[in-house]
Amino acid sequence: MGDKRKRLLELVKESALSTGEITLSSGKKSGYYIDCRRITLDPEGAYLVAEILLDMFRGAGIDAAGGLTLGADPICGALAAVSFLEGDPLPTFIVRKTPKKHGTRKAIEGSLKAGSRVAVVDDVATSGNSLMHVIDAVENMDCEVSKVVVIVDRGEGAKKNIAGRGYRLESIFSRWELGV
Repeated sequence: MGDKRKRLLELVKESALSTGEITLSSGKKSGYYIDCRRITLDPEGAYLVAEILLDMFRGAGIDAAGGLTLGADPICGALAAVSFLEGDPLPTFIVRKTPKKHGTRKAIEGSLKAGSRVAVVDDVATSGNSLMHVIDAVENMDCEVSKVVVIVDRGEGAKKNIAGRGYRLESIFSRWELGV
């Protein structure tokens, strides 16, 4: 995993990191922004993220992986494709911010069955609110959250907030590894 992780770090530093005042989804102001969609929508970046996450999931008995739209969408697509190519397909799912108001009125799209052991994924964690939204949706389907993993933890409360729910937040990188 070392070479993959090293290369992914290079990509994140080159393509996903920018400076200047920005308002985050949590409402906080920040002097830097980490746009991991620039990584997860890039062919090499998507592949590396999927490979590293699959390495992190091995041996954990994960039945499915998913997260909140939009940050988790490309992550889930990459996980599904790479896991299939490796001969161990991992079903994925996406949680809507609000349930559909028509049709089936689903809150979760994709392959998630009650009783599944899941990994919750996202691109960047600040407060952890997006992750907790997914945890709530998954728990409401009587699924067990086995892992909570992000590409970058900004180190601004998500780990503590997720721990308050009884889960451990794991990340591929911390913001300090990015030099911010």
